[in-house]
Amino acid sequence: MRKRITLSGLLILLSACWSFAQNDSHYSLFEYSQNVYNPGAAGANNAMCVTSMHRQQWVGFETGRPQTTIFTFDMPIKDFMGLGAVVMHENIGFQNDVSFMINGAYRHEFSFGILGAGLSLGILNRNLDGDWKTPESLEGDPVYTDDRIPHKDSKVAFDMHLGATLYGKDYWAGLSVSHVIKPKLKLGGTESIYLAPHYYIAGGYNWELPNPSNDLLFSAMAVYASSFEFQVNVKYLYEKKFWAGLSYRYNDAIVPMLGIHLAFGLSIGYSYDIPLGANGYRYNTGSHEIMVRYCFNVSRNNNMGRYRSVRRL
Repeated sequence: MRKRITLSGLLILLSACWSFAQNDSHYSLFEYSQNVYNPGAAGANNAMCVTSMHRQQWVGFETGRPQTTIFTFDMPIKDFMGLGAVVMHENIGFQNDVSFMINGAYRHEFSFGILGAGLSLGILNRNLDGDWKTPESLEGDPVYTDDRIPHKDSKVAFDMHLGATLYGKDYWAGLSVSHVIKPKLKLGGTESIYLAPHYYIAGGYNWELPNPSNDLLFSAMAVYASSFEFQVNVKYLYEKKFWAGLSYRYNDAIVPMLGIHLAFGLSIGYSYDIPLGANGYRYNTGSHEIMVRYCFNVSRNNNMGRYRSVRRL
């Protein structure tokens, strides 16, 4: 019985941490999810793009592991604006979140690239419903005698992100912050909690090798909320079509990845997180992530957006 109580207590602690301490989802293929965390990227590819990504985290755990699915859409409007939308569904333990955001970006062309500055507005719906286990419930007593343990609840909050991106011929860079207004949620009998702002710095560089069939693509992202996270990706691109690479997430994982860009605008990518150090738990066999994107050119302007290649992002 002591073992069962200890395990139940651990599960409650983990669920509480996920339920009441907001952390934005991270993506190993973050180059393809820019519209999620940086509204300044809306319309950046100078094409109409629809992207879907799905991440299965900590696959070794039977139940309660984080699972995230996103759908994004973005396109340029005329010569100076970008428009986008993001739909996200995320499950973590007893927590189920659905969010919808609209992105708008003002774009201006300089001699060295195109700057996009954007705003994202939308809502987050958080649902909590689960089969709680406490030491008392294992002895046959009711589990909800403690008012601090929410049973079943659903709340909606308004959310806002800000961001800016710069795109050049061979590079891109972005700064952004999510949850600018610190949206508040009150679930059950708990105190109101808020979604903490997350600060992002991301960028990439495309190095064209002497052989025109070969390219090296470098990208990196740093995120800060209550803790610091850093990730760097290196990819080899062959014939502007096939790519394979390796990523390192600071003190967390090594991530092999591969993908393909097809001629008619379809891109597919896959990554697998191999946990490192203290995160290499016995029951954690890694995390899977898959990306599918379809883009087609809608620009009628020969100048605006000339710095961007759909195949690079």
